[in-house]
Amino acid sequence: MSDVDVRTPVTVIGLGDMGVALAGAFLDAGHPTTVWNRTAAKADPLVARGATRAETPAEAVVAGPLVIVCVLDYEAVHGVLDPLADELRGRTVVNLTNGTPGQAREVATWADEHGIGYLDGGIMAVPPGIGTPQAFILYSGAREVFDAHKDGLEVLGAATYVGADPGAASLQDLALLTGMYGMFAGVLQSLALVRSAEVELPEFASTLLVPWISAMTTMVPHYADQMQRRAYGENVVSNLGMQSVALDNITRAHDEQGVGLELLAPLYALIRKRVADGHGAEDITGVAELLRAAKGARA
Repeated sequence: MSDVDVRTPVTVIGLGDMGVALAGAFLDAGHPTTVWNRTAAKADPLVARGATRAETPAEAVVAGPLVIVCVLDYEAVHGVLDPLADELRGRTVVNLTNGTPGQAREVATWADEHGIGYLDGGIMAVPPGIGTPQAFILYSGAREVFDAHKDGLEVLGAATYVGADPGAASLQDLALLTGMYGMFAGVLQSLALVRSAEVELPEFASTLLVPWISAMTTMVPHYADQMQRRAYGENVVSNLGMQSVALDNITRAHDEQGVGLELLAPLYALIRKRVADGHGAEDITGVAELLRAAKGARA
C-alpha cells in the first residue's frame, strides 16, 4: 500500500478543465480533496461534490501530503509554489502542468533544495478521459517518490514511470503530442485533397482513411528499431527513391486540384534531399538524420 490510500487527503491547485477533472477523480475515489484556484468560483461545483475550498495556496498545500499542480504554464507554477517552500517541505508535489524538460528539471532542483518530494507528469488524456481505462499519465523523478504515491495516482489513469530524470515525462509527453500533430497534419491534408473533388468526407474517412492509417501504424515499431540503430538500409519496406516518385504525383495532384500542400511540403522536401544525397535505397527513417544535422547547424 502506498502512502496515499483511498482516505489520504490530496490537494489540487489549478481548476481549469483538467484540474477539475483531476480533483473530481480523487473525490470519486474517496480522497478528502482540497482545491484552490485563483478564481475561487471555479471551485464551486467541486465543493458541491464534497471538496474543501482553500482560501489561499498556503492553506491548500498544508491540507495533505500530496499536492497536485495543474496550471496554465510554468510561470504560474513558480508564482504559486515559490513562496510556499516552507509549507511544502516534507510533502510531495506532482506537477502536471505542460512544459518543457528544462522547465521540469528547474522545478525539481528547487524542490530538492527545499526538501520537497517532486514528480513531473505528462497527462495523456483529455479532461473527460481522466479516471477512465484509456487515460495514462507519464511520471518522472525520484523512483521512491513515485512508488510511495503510485496507488493514489492510479485513480487519475494508468501511472507510468519513465525515469529518474525529472524532464523525462515532459520530453515523452511532447514527443507523443508531436506524433499526434504529425498524424493530424496528414489527415487534414488528405481530407483537403479529396474535398476538392467533392468526395463525401465522412464516408472517405471512416471506410478508407482510418483503416489505412491504422494499418500503417503497425510499421512504427519497425521504424523505431531502424532509427535506434541508424540502420536505415536494413529491412527496407519502401525505399525513398520509389517514394519520391509518389511524392511528385501527390504534389501534381494537389496542383491540379488547386489545393495547397503546406502541411506536408516540409517533409517532402526533406525526402527529396535525402534521395539527392544518395540515400534513395534506404527507408524513410533516414530523413531523421537531416533533423539532427539541422539542429547541429543551429548550435
